[in-house]
Amino acid sequence: MYNPYTNNMYNPQASIDRINNQIAELEKLKSQIPQPNNPPAINQTFQLAPNNQNVIKYANSMEEVQKNIVIGDTPYFSNDMSVVWIKDTKGEIKTYELKEIVPKDEKDIQIEYLQAQLKELKGMINNESNTNIDESTTKSTTSKESSDVPKVSKSKKEPK
Repeated sequence: MYNPYTNNMYNPQASIDRINNQIAELEKLKSQIPQPNNPPAINQTFQLAPNNQNVIKYANSMEEVQKNIVIGDTPYFSNDMSVVWIKDTKGEIKTYELKEIVPKDEKDIQIEYLQAQLKELKGMINNESNTNIDESTTKSTTSKESSDVPKVSKSKKEPK
């Protein structure tokens, strides 16, 4: 540091510059010391609940679904993917049956249409043959019944 007593000549501007430099150095040191009034900013995130948005859960039965606690609507699939249970936060469970949708081309659609027509025609043929058989049976049973049953007069009274 500068000692003013060693210098015989007093220069006021040099003293002012020297004091300003010392003040600047002290301010630098002060800024490096942590201040108790200004705590450092904390940048930290907390995960309060697990994020199960994109998770597929499997269950073997509805009892397994009932045991689990859920935060939001959660789907549970059976292992063969034929049944899905959806459990909400209230504990209510809805059950759905899943069926695979197989895309069909023009040939598959035409085959199904022709099979449906065949089934309909077979049903019509069966109905016609059943109607013919029923009519012939009805005629033959009616003629047999009329010849086999004796006629009873209603005017005659039986003795008591």
